[in-house]
Amino acid sequence: MTTTATTTEITTVSEGAPSPTDGGTRIGWAVADTLTVTWRNLIAYTRIPEFLFFSTVQPIMFVLLFRYVFGGAIHAPGGGPYVDYLMAGIFVQSVAFGSISTAVGLAEDLQKGLLERFRALPMARVAVLAGRTTADLVRNVFVVGIITGVGYAVGFRIGAGVPAFVLSLVLVLLFAYAMSWGFAVIGLSAPNSETAQVMAFPVLFPLVFASPAFVPVNSMPGWLQAFAVHQPVGVIIIATRALENGGPTAGPVVQALVWCAGLLVVFVPFAIRQYRRRA
Repeated sequence: MTTTATTTEITTVSEGAPSPTDGGTRIGWAVADTLTVTWRNLIAYTRIPEFLFFSTVQPIMFVLLFRYVFGGAIHAPGGGPYVDYLMAGIFVQSVAFGSISTAVGLAEDLQKGLLERFRALPMARVAVLAGRTTADLVRNVFVVGIITGVGYAVGFRIGAGVPAFVLSLVLVLLFAYAMSWGFAVIGLSAPNSETAQVMAFPVLFPLVFASPAFVPVNSMPGWLQAFAVHQPVGVIIIATRALENGGPTAGPVVQALVWCAGLLVVFVPFAIRQYRRRA
């Protein structure tokens, strides 16, 4: 009698549920699942205040270090204030390094068996990765806001108007989101969170420091100049600096958007495939 009642209940629930073959319903489920996983990750961040604290301390230290220690020895192109030249690099560097948390978080979830539990649930496969990267994007919004305030406190001023500045931050955050998907691949490939972090830093360090983030590229060897201005971090920095300080923006912004789109096109399917294989 109990078995019959249980079977009837399951059948009733299944009949009332939307069909998974319905395209609109599947998209709705994916969005809802993504928001749920995003909220779960954001709550986890609030329970580790030390993580949020040190996520903001590092970029603040870089701002103060380059503004007051190295700033006097570095001359910005065009003769403007070095702090105005510096901030674009700080924005991009901060969100790029912050995106490593995607790799660390996914590797930790994988190590704990949490991703296997997600796989056992009737939820969209992409939701786990999209939720993680979206939560990291929200955290980067917070970090960018803090850096903006610190930059203004040490003398940074917008040279091209508020709308262009807001657009520059949107571009920086879009790049951060694309990088998070790339680091998701690393996190799903690493055996644990410590290894994920070790794997991520060698990838990011050359891109950040062999770029026009902190010094003009004309001080670099010729072969390194070509790399610095055409690799993704350098392209995003150049576009961000043009939007913040003024100057030609169409070409740099288009190149930056192409890089962001290309990274997403490559890394999103790769990360989903890696998730299906590892979880």
